[in-house]
Amino acid sequence: MAADTDLGQIVMLKLGANNPATKPALTDELVASVKTKTSAALNLLSAAASEFGANNITFANSFGAEDMVLTDIIQRNQLAIEIFSLDTGRLPIETYDLIAQTEKTYHTKLKIFFPQAEAVETYVRTNGINAFYESIDLRKACCFMRKVEPLQRALKGKKAWVTGMRAEQSTTRVNLPFREFDTGNKLEKFNPLSDWTEQEVWAYIRLHEVPYNKLHDQFYPSIGCAPCTRAITSGEDVRAGRWWWEDPNNKECGLHVKK
Repeated sequence: MAADTDLGQIVMLKLGANNPATKPALTDELVASVKTKTSAALNLLSAAASEFGANNITFANSFGAEDMVLTDIIQRNQLAIEIFSLDTGRLPIETYDLIAQTEKTYHTKLKIFFPQAEAVETYVRTNGINAFYESIDLRKACCFMRKVEPLQRALKGKKAWVTGMRAEQSTTRVNLPFREFDTGNKLEKFNPLSDWTEQEVWAYIRLHEVPYNKLHDQFYPSIGCAPCTRAITSGEDVRAGRWWWEDPNNKECGLHVKK
């Protein structure tokens, strides 16, 4: 693990707002590909909503680029799919700005789940405010109380949920199916953007003027909690900035780990 001073320097790194990945050239080929995949995603979501019903299917929006694409598809087509999010208490200010902008743009109120205050207080008093840097176990414990436990409450009573995961995002998501049974949460799980490329995600956002997290322009392709997310450099994996001090083969917070 890097020294504390290095961690601080990396966390504060914010490059200029000129990330070319967020502004792909909208070629005829790319636009056609996005149109085809959007139709497939809409068909999958529509079928899922019909199969499970409005009160039984929910979408977990973490406000990354992929999740904003799905939010737009759901809202634009008035699909009967609930949208919720997890406020870990340590999100970047840009994410909170996007939450407010999303509610305003789509004229909706999102269902926000928070960590249990007592669990957070106990963790911090016992381990320290930034203990997640000290070991994988402490990092996973932090993720559990801030993400996994609130997710369990969000999914309680549901029969299916939707995510914005893509297969090419990391080594832990290779061969990601469009539909699978989530053995950990014991319900169906849909990944409509599984076969989308990063370029297709951003083409959709540009074509439909979808609001997005401004950190993406500063080379943050994957955004989580502020202390655990950094900008990446050219050639790095899109999730290299998440828990960058750990082995890339273990980089999951527990929300999508199969049991």
